[in-house]
Amino acid sequence: MDTNPRYELIIYWSNDDHAFIVEVPELPGCMADGDTYQEAVANAEQVIQEWIETARSLGRDIPTPKGRLLFA
Repeated sequence: MDTNPRYELIIYWSNDDHAFIVEVPELPGCMADGDTYQEAVANAEQVIQEWIETARSLGRDIPTPKGRLLFA
């Protein structure tokens, strides 16, 4: 298993949550947060691994990381 998947992360500050939020658009529902930017990214890395492990255990497809996503 790739311990450093290269999924795109979208990171932003949430005034409502008073935390940095990280979304992983290629993995539906995969999000994390943290009090600092670094904490949010570290939490996202953990959640990505858990998302992949859960998908595997359920026999679901795991998307191949595409890297940078472009939106029109």
